[in-house]
Amino acid sequence: MCGIVGYVGVMEAGPVILDSLSKLEYRGYDSAGIAVRNDETGEFTLVKAKGRLQELINKTDGGMALKGTCGIGHTRWATHGEPSELNAHPHHSDDMNVVGVHNGIIENFQELKDKLTRKGYKFYSDTDTEVAIKLIDYYYKKYLGTPVDAINHSLVRIRGSYALAIMFKDYPGEIYVARKDSPLIVGVSDKGSFLGSDVPAILKYTRTVYYIDNLQLGRLTKDGVTFYNLDGDEVQMEPVTVDWDAESAEKGGFEHFMMKEIHEQPKAVTDTLNMYIHDGVIDLSQTGLNDEKLKNYKRLYIVACGSAYHVGVAARYAIEKLTHIPVEVDIASEFRYRDPILEKDSLVIIISQSGETADSLAALRLAKDRGIDTLAIVNVVGSSIAREADHVMYTYVGPEIAVATTKAYSCQLINMYLIGVRLAELKGMIDSGQTEKYIAALYKLPSQIQDIIKDKERLQWFASQISNQQDMFFIGRGLDYAIGLEGSLKMKEISYIHSEAYAAGELKHGTISLIDKGTLVIGIATQDELYEKMLSNMVEVKSRGAYLMGITCRGNYNIENAVDFAVYIPKTEEIFATSLAIIPLQLLAYYVSVARGTDVDKPRNLAKSVTVE
Repeated sequence: MCGIVGYVGVMEAGPVILDSLSKLEYRGYDSAGIAVRNDETGEFTLVKAKGRLQELINKTDGGMALKGTCGIGHTRWATHGEPSELNAHPHHSDDMNVVGVHNGIIENFQELKDKLTRKGYKFYSDTDTEVAIKLIDYYYKKYLGTPVDAINHSLVRIRGSYALAIMFKDYPGEIYVARKDSPLIVGVSDKGSFLGSDVPAILKYTRTVYYIDNLQLGRLTKDGVTFYNLDGDEVQMEPVTVDWDAESAEKGGFEHFMMKEIHEQPKAVTDTLNMYIHDGVIDLSQTGLNDEKLKNYKRLYIVACGSAYHVGVAARYAIEKLTHIPVEVDIASEFRYRDPILEKDSLVIIISQSGETADSLAALRLAKDRGIDTLAIVNVVGSSIAREADHVMYTYVGPEIAVATTKAYSCQLINMYLIGVRLAELKGMIDSGQTEKYIAALYKLPSQIQDIIKDKERLQWFASQISNQQDMFFIGRGLDYAIGLEGSLKMKEISYIHSEAYAAGELKHGTISLIDKGTLVIGIATQDELYEKMLSNMVEVKSRGAYLMGITCRGNYNIENAVDFAVYIPKTEEIFATSLAIIPLQLLAYYVSVARGTDVDKPRNLAKSVTVE
C-alpha cells in the first residue's frame, strides 16, 4: 500500500521520480504527488493529482517542468481522508520548512494534531501524514537541532507504522528517511542515491540496495548514505546486491503482468525446487532448520493473509496426511488478537510474499515473544519478516508485479510440500523410496503446469460465456476445498464478481438455497477418495439449475455427464494437486477480468503489500 520514492544526485529528479513511481503502481493507490527542490532558488515545488499516475505525469510534462536534482514522490492509498489532491502527498509544514511523504498509519494522530493546533499549527488536509510532517517541523524548531534530532524526537512520540522520506529547507541536496514496520529501501550508484518502497522502484538505476532496519534513520546525499539509530548515533549497514534485472519486472510482450507471471510459474517452481533439493535429497539447511530440530517439532502453526493463507489451508491437508502431525492454520489478523495457545516444541510458519504484511509481522512477533520457533516463507530478501524470523525459506520467484498473486502462491506451495515431505521422512512416516517418488512428482509439476497453460484458449472461450455472471460458487472437499478458496479469491479480486468458496459437504446447510437457474458453480474433484461424493454434490447443484464447470484429473471422463464444461489436469500425487488445479482457475479469473474490462494488474481498492491493519 502506498509507494514512496526519492532521488538525490546528478540527474534531473522529476523524471526519475515519476519513472520510479510507475514501477510501484501495482501496490494500489488513488492519488499521486511529487516534490522537487529547485537547485538555484532552494524552493520546493509540489504537484499532486487525484487518480492515476498518468495525471501527474501530464501535469508535470513527464517531470521536466520541475527543475532540480533532489526530490520525493508518492502514490497514496487512502486511510485518513478521502482520495483528493488536498489529501495527496507530499505534505508540508506551514512555512514549507519541511516537506515529506509517508506510508503507514499513525494511530495517535488526533492526539498529536490537537497538541500542534495548540502550538499554532494550521491543518489543510484530513491526513495523519500532515500531522507527522508538522510534528517534525515543531521539534526541529523547538530544539534548534539537526534533521536527525527532529525526526528522532518525533518518532518516539508517534504510535503506529511508518516509512518516511523528508526534505528540510535548511539542508539542500539531502533526503532523510525513517521506518517502523513499513517497507523502505535505499539504493546507491554513481548517479546518486535512491529510495523506494520496493525493489522494482529503483531497479532501473541500481542493484546495490540497503534494507533499512526497524526504528532506523538514513541521510541520503548524491555521494552516498549514512544511517542512524534512534539515539542519533551512526550505524554501519551492509549493502545487498539484487539479482533481479529490470527486464524481469517488465511485461515482456504480455498484455498484463498477471498473464506474464502465470506463464513464469514453471520456471519459478523449478528454481525454487532446485534451491532445496540437492542430489535427490531435500536439504533445508540454508533455512537454519537442521534435521534434528525439524524432527522434534510436534505441532505446526501456519499464519498468513489472503492467498498465503490459502497456501496454509492446502498445506495442512498435505502435511497432516504425510506426517500425522497436527497443523493449525490461522488468518494473521485473527491469530494476533485471539491470544493463541502455542505449545512448546512447535514451529510457527509465517507466509508472506512481500515479507512486510503488517498482520503477519505482528503474528511473528507474538510467537517470538512466547519463545516459539518461527520460520518465514517470503519472496523478498531483507524484508522485515525475513529479518525477524528465526529461520527463513525463500521462494525464488523474482519480482511479482500484479496485485493478484500467481507465481508467488505456487512457490509458497512448493516450500510447504518440501517441509512436509522432509518432515515425514525424518519422522519415519515414509521411506526413501516414497521420498524419491514424491521428489520425482515435484519435478514433473513445472512441465505439467506448462501443459495446462497451453490449453488456455478453451478457458478464454469459457470466460467469454460467463463474464456477465453476478455470483459464482466454488465447491470442493478436503484439499479441493482449499483450491476453491484461492480460485474464488482470484475471481473476486480482479473481476469484481461476487464469488464464494464452500466445503461441498456444507451445501445442504444453507448454501444450496443460493443456487438459482444459471448460477455458475465450479466443482473441483481431484481426490480419488472423495470423487464420487463430489460428483453427487455437482449433481445436486445442477438439479437446482446451476451452470456447472468441473475440474478433475485426466481419466475421470465420466464427469462430462454432470457438468456443462470440464477441465482436466494431469495426474500427480494427490497432495500436490493444488499446484495444478489452481492454474486453470488463475487463467479463468484473468480472462473473465479482461472480458469485463477491469484493471487486471491493479484492481480497485487493493494493494500488493498490505502494510497497515
